[in-house]
Amino acid sequence: MELHLIIEGRRGLAEQVYRQISQAIQSGRLAHGQQLPPSRLLAEQLGISRKPVEEAYRRLGYERLVLGQAGRGSFVNAPAAQAGKPPSPALLAANAALAAWREYDNPLRKVVDEARARYDFIGGSPAAQHFPEDDWRRAVNAALRAERVHRSRYADSAGLPELRRTIASHAAYSRGVAGDPSRVIVTNGAQQALDLLARVLLEPGACVAVEDPCYPAARQLFRSHRARVAPVPVDAEGIVVERIPEDARLVYVTPAHQFPLGMAMSEARKRQLLDHAARSGAVIIEDDYDSEFRYEGRPADSLQGMDRDGVVVFVGTLSKVLMPELRIGYMVAPEALAEPLAIARNLSDWHGPTLIQHAAARFMEDGSLLRHIRKLGAVYAARREALLAGFAGPLAPWFETVPASAGFHITALARRELDMPQLIRLARRMDVGLYSLEKFYAGAAAQQGLVMGYGAIDTLDIPPALERVRAVLQQMDS
Repeated sequence: MELHLIIEGRRGLAEQVYRQISQAIQSGRLAHGQQLPPSRLLAEQLGISRKPVEEAYRRLGYERLVLGQAGRGSFVNAPAAQAGKPPSPALLAANAALAAWREYDNPLRKVVDEARARYDFIGGSPAAQHFPEDDWRRAVNAALRAERVHRSRYADSAGLPELRRTIASHAAYSRGVAGDPSRVIVTNGAQQALDLLARVLLEPGACVAVEDPCYPAARQLFRSHRARVAPVPVDAEGIVVERIPEDARLVYVTPAHQFPLGMAMSEARKRQLLDHAARSGAVIIEDDYDSEFRYEGRPADSLQGMDRDGVVVFVGTLSKVLMPELRIGYMVAPEALAEPLAIARNLSDWHGPTLIQHAAARFMEDGSLLRHIRKLGAVYAARREALLAGFAGPLAPWFETVPASAGFHITALARRELDMPQLIRLARRMDVGLYSLEKFYAGAAAQQGLVMGYGAIDTLDIPPALERVRAVLQQMDS
């Protein structure tokens, strides 16, 4: 990599080199410990003789801005940052737009940067220690071989054909989703699928109905597209269809495992919702984020599998099964939406990394995904039982759980008024990570409770963690 210096004229060459390197160090453009190119190489890059560069290096070394290490080279020795008045920000024409984006912030975004507690009940994080590294490594090696054929070429914006085929087969097998591979669009996580749907289907001021409570990042994403977001309450059967505005262009739901409460939408409510969409012309987004894991009862039909009018988009993800860092999401769209969504994907970022897509296709084709789901299902079942036992026993005076038969989190509702911020703060001091239900609500009727994910905590750690929570609650009562 070349060091960016600009030489003007043929005079004062050593001074020019010294001044520019010194300014780069003082400003932080050259970081502390960064290696400078050898004097001979830098002279060749600048088209000057070596002597001015050596003279500049000697002066920088004398001032301790550069330190030479025998046999290794010259390294930046940046001084401690000088406290000074920061430059005044420019008055940008887009300042109002920037301020609006700050209002769209998602409360879950900050959780990513927080250090995990020893006993952490964060939701949405799969069991990292059970990731099938050997199977994935074999899939990546196969992907590297496949990439040789298509290297230096752009790919289909909707995703590699082999991955779309395996996704269509997997969704049909596990969730009863109907649709051929031509209607599958691979995305960078489910979040990009939601963004593409908003880009294609919404204009400023269009109405989007969302469950309340719901996934905050979805609600804020629709708001960022200047949509009018209408929170719709849920009951024990799912979204209350009668409360959906008649002019809603989109309806966002999580029918298999309502996020974050956890109950499943009843068959009757699903049919009512489908009838509403067919009558009003709304598109339903079915976010099926973690229903691969089921513990009791028979599998319920997906909304998309029940759809006879082409109004449901099925959105799925492999992030909750494998790991979030892979960013593999997908949607199965009605025929009328498939091409516009592929065009929007093309304009947005053309396509995702093909190496990951090749690997994911191989991982699914050879049965590794289904084996991993079965293994994790047994792990999560044990953790779920431990959590339910704790809330039915030591924590029963304070909480009751919402019935849920899928996913890898449960929600516990407070039986009486609690100071939830204090509970979360005191539990954190005891190295237990708890997460409040209230931040998932948009309306005023937020229920008090805890969203208890069990992907990131071991089964044997759950009882002692809940005992610490009980101790905190007793302390608060006293």
